[in-house]
Amino acid sequence: MSDREQLVSHHGRSQILSPGARTLYLKALAEDGRLTRSTCTPDEGEALDELLELGLLISDSDEPGSLFAADPTKLAASLSSTWQRQALDLLSRAVSIPSELTDLAEAFHTPDQNGGPIEYVQGRALINQRVQHAMASGMTEGLAMQPGGPRPSELLTSFLDRDLAITRGGASMRTIYNASTRYHQPTRDYVATLAKEGWQFRTLDEPYTRLLIFDRRLAVIPIAGDHLAAFIHDSAVISYLAQEVFERNWSRALDFDGDRTIPQQVVSQLRQTIIDLLLSGTNHRVIARRLGISERTLARHIAEMREEYNVDSLFQLGYVLGQASRAEQGGH
Repeated sequence: MSDREQLVSHHGRSQILSPGARTLYLKALAEDGRLTRSTCTPDEGEALDELLELGLLISDSDEPGSLFAADPTKLAASLSSTWQRQALDLLSRAVSIPSELTDLAEAFHTPDQNGGPIEYVQGRALINQRVQHAMASGMTEGLAMQPGGPRPSELLTSFLDRDLAITRGGASMRTIYNASTRYHQPTRDYVATLAKEGWQFRTLDEPYTRLLIFDRRLAVIPIAGDHLAAFIHDSAVISYLAQEVFERNWSRALDFDGDRTIPQQVVSQLRQTIIDLLLSGTNHRVIARRLGISERTLARHIAEMREEYNVDSLFQLGYVLGQASRAEQGGH
């Protein structure tokens, strides 16, 4: 074992020698500083190897199989100096690792090394890691379409400092959310904070797929839920996704700066969706989950619709809505 290996092997041990090795060394001293391999018991084999590796026992070249004890004082001074140099060398290497591996990291993330213009990444953790890397790589423009309801408040809080740093760094950022996020106070707070720094948000109350675009050089789309994603490096495909998908949706979406006031257009569309789901027999919990709103918010909308249609019960509301729906279909 080399000195470096000894340093690693003994790292974390409070004593350089094990109790067994100390006992065997004292045994050698009791025998005029000499031992022979043949007189060592099988249980002493590991201790013997330890003393030989450290240099406290040295083979006698004139008498094969015979060992003699070395002076611990001289050995201590030599090993201490050697290990200190090695420790400084290891510390220096540890500090330089990030910069030395930068070019390899860049090569790892290039299209040629990742399977061409479209790279498939599996596993939510790895997908998120790659997205975070893209956001932390000096991004100047970011486009995002985030479907579904509001994200957990703790997740928004964990992203806030990172996203503030991105906007304050001069990046142009635009995000499309589902309209139901306007009813979520943590999302409103998150949006209001970032909007003041220049991040633009809009909401769209129609189905769309998740899309992330970074500097128009990388696009990320889901393939199978949250567990498989395509990382697209092809400039033509990215241009199509940016212009024909994101920009078209952006033009139809409504500005959102975190204000509590809900545009009437959003309210009308949301209530129409509630009506459709009620008429299809969907229960309240499922409706709330599908729309990304709380059951309390759903109950408030239903109460306001009952008042608007001047009915006392949910059953009556469903009947009136059904009649109105049939009349509208007949009118067409």
